[in-house]
Amino acid sequence: MSNAARWKLVLGSPADADNDIPLSPDYGHMDQVLTALYDSEQAERKAGLGGSAPKVSRWLGDIRRYFPSSVVAVMQKDAMERLGLQQLLLEPEVLRTVQPDVHLVGLLMSLGRVMPAKVKHTAREVVQRVVHDLEQRLANPLRQAVQGALSRAVRNPRPRYQEINWAATIRANLKHYQPAYKTVIPEKLVGFGRRGQALKEIVLCVDQSGSMAASVVYAGVFGAVLASLKAVKTHMVVFDTSVADLTQELQDPVDLLFGIQLGGGTDINRALTYCQQLITRPADTIMVLISDLYEGGNEAEMLRRAAALKAAGVTLVALLALSDEGSPGFDRRMAEQLAALGVPSFACTPDQFPALMAAAIQGRDLGTFVR
Repeated sequence: MSNAARWKLVLGSPADADNDIPLSPDYGHMDQVLTALYDSEQAERKAGLGGSAPKVSRWLGDIRRYFPSSVVAVMQKDAMERLGLQQLLLEPEVLRTVQPDVHLVGLLMSLGRVMPAKVKHTAREVVQRVVHDLEQRLANPLRQAVQGALSRAVRNPRPRYQEINWAATIRANLKHYQPAYKTVIPEKLVGFGRRGQALKEIVLCVDQSGSMAASVVYAGVFGAVLASLKAVKTHMVVFDTSVADLTQELQDPVDLLFGIQLGGGTDINRALTYCQQLITRPADTIMVLISDLYEGGNEAEMLRRAAALKAAGVTLVALLALSDEGSPGFDRRMAEQLAALGVPSFACTPDQFPALMAAAIQGRDLGTFVR
C-alpha cells in the first residue's frame, strides 16, 4: 500500500475528497469501517451504522476481519460511546457478534435493569466467556502469590506432625546434616498455620459507580479466586450510595457480576463503616478499597474511619483503578489525605494485583507500588 493510501486511512475520506487515491478492495472496506465510526459527516451521508441491527452486526464482523483483537476492543468501546449502540446490544443477534471483553461485561452490567428476558441467556454466555478467559490468565498467579506469601509470612513454631512444612524445615536445617546417618536432624521445625484456620482476612470494598466498571469485573474474578483459598477468609462488598455484601456469591463470579448494579453515586464512608463491622482480627486483615475516591458522603467521617482502621492494625490500601487502562481519573485531594494517614493510593493493573496481595500479606511497604 502506498504512503498516500496509508494517510488516507489515518486521516479519513475527507483527506481525499476527490477520491484521487485508489485503495485495494480490502483497504477500501477497511476505510468504510473506519468512516462509519470516526467520520460523523461521512457516516451520515453513507448512512453509517444507523439504528439497524443487521448493519451493526455486519460492521462488528468487519472490524474483526480487518483488525487485531486489541484494536477491535477499542473500536467496540468507541462505538458504544460515539454512536450510542447500547440499545442494540439488547438484541441477541447483535450481542452474539460482539467480541467479548471486560468493557462489554461492564456495559451489560449497566444494562441489567432494562435487559429483556430474551437477551439474558446470551448476555450470561458472553459474561461467562470473559470470566473464563480472565480466570485462565489471572487465577494461578494470584493463588501462587498468596499461598507463597502465607507460607513465608506465617510460622507455626510448634507444629504438629501434619502441620510441618517439610521443604522449609529441611532448608532451615541443612547445616545439621549427619553424614553417618545420611539425613538431616532438625533442631527447629517450620510449620504451616493451623489447618482449618484462616490465616488472613481480605476485604474487597469495591465502588460500583459507572466509572469503575472494568475494576468491578476484575475485582469480582479476583474475589472468587481468593474465596477458593482456605487459608484466607474473603469478603466482597460493593457500594454506591448503598452497600451490598456479595460474599455469598463468590462461589460463582458470573452470578456475582450479574448481581452488581453499576451506576449511582458514591458513599465511601458508609462502605467503610459496614466493612469495619466485618473485621474480627484487625492485625490479620487486609482491606482493599477500589474506588476513584470521589466521595459523595461525609468526607471528614470517611477519613476518620480510615484512620481508625489503620490504628486498629488493618492493612488498608486504596486502588484508584484495577484495570489495564492508563492513568485513571480520581480525586487527588482525597488521595493525598489518605496518603497522609499512611494509606497508599495508586492504580493497579490486574497483572500487578497478585504481587500487591503478596506484599500486603508479608507486611511489606506498599508504597513501593506507587509510581
